[in-house]
Amino acid sequence: MRVFRLVLLAIIIFPASAMAQQPDPAPAATLLPSVVLPPDLDRVLRDYERAWQGHDARALSELFAEDGFVLTGGHPPVRGRAAIRAAYSGAGGALSLRALAYSRTGRLGYIIGGFGTAPAAVDTGKFVLTLKRSARGRWLIMSDMDNPNQQRPWQPCPGASAMRPPTLCHEVRFVTSP
Repeated sequence: MRVFRLVLLAIIIFPASAMAQQPDPAPAATLLPSVVLPPDLDRVLRDYERAWQGHDARALSELFAEDGFVLTGGHPPVRGRAAIRAAYSGAGGALSLRALAYSRTGRLGYIIGGFGTAPAAVDTGKFVLTLKRSARGRWLIMSDMDNPNQQRPWQPCPGASAMRPPTLCHEVRFVTSP
């Protein structure tokens, strides 16, 4: 009977305490202002938008340096045009990119930005493109790192029905003395 009470107490208390430990939802994000890119850097974003909207993995991969990287949250790194083409195969849809900051010096540069589904829409994510200038003077993406603005949804813990963030999924074992 004592074990039953402990288990019942754990079922009631642990989910409630896990919920209580969660931070309050983030306040509405402040929209950072966009910056105007020089035409040669803006071309990178507009070409990326067109290729993504057209579900054109080949065109997307051609925007990258031959040894470029795609670094998307929750996925392993992808390196090289052929691997990028394969990774982007079938990907695409509505996309609007905007720059928050940029810099370029010599043959290297970067663009930090936000993305969403339409130009007037709230950003659903952010990105950093590192760029390198080709021998022909064209800016190519050396790395594309992006992630969503929203936290990952809660997931069911393995073998349990409670919904918790993955970091709170753990097994509780009770040890009782005879």
